[in-house]
Amino acid sequence: MTAILTTPSNLMVLQGVHWTTYQALIHDLEAESGKRLTYNQGILEIRVPLPPHERYKSLMGRLVEVTIEETATEITSLGSTTWSCEDLQKGLEADECFYIQNERAVQGKNAIDLTVDPPPDLAIEVDNTQSSLNRLEIYQAIGVPEVWRFDGESMTIYCLVAGQYQPQEASAVLPLLQRADILRFLQTSQNMGETTWVREFRQWVRARITAS
Repeated sequence: MTAILTTPSNLMVLQGVHWTTYQALIHDLEAESGKRLTYNQGILEIRVPLPPHERYKSLMGRLVEVTIEETATEITSLGSTTWSCEDLQKGLEADECFYIQNERAVQGKNAIDLTVDPPPDLAIEVDNTQSSLNRLEIYQAIGVPEVWRFDGESMTIYCLVAGQYQPQEASAVLPLLQRADILRFLQTSQNMGETTWVREFRQWVRARITAS
């Protein structure tokens, strides 16, 4: 196993990591909230998220939750659950993830096996510090239908089309939301308290529902 120091300093990359070692680290680091592991065919990245990352992932999760509440849609929220496939030799922890269309398929389950269960319908990625691994490639291999990615400035909605991610202007899993709307609310969050921000977003969602 070889360690490589990376820039920025909140990332570390290990090469030559066996799958069993990766799985053991998942359990060993479970109690250390904040550490994120990304694994791709023997390469392991360990990342410690910074405050801006945690803030934006929380805000994006709130956007989903408010929309779900106002549209009376059932959902299973699984936060930063680890998703891994031994046959693919790939794994990662989402910043936030949700079952929406496939909510009934995992309802009440304490363990989800991607060899028999569907992947989450939506994953959220906040990438304030560039990952050394292509996390989108891992989501694609696992088969997550939609990924929202925010890098602190730009917002992209990726939808899985014929096995490949394609940027889209509107969410497929939450059609009420468009890329520009999500970006606008993330930008306005810088200038107001979170409670006020959530209230304004909820009012906007209700207005959209009424108009549709």
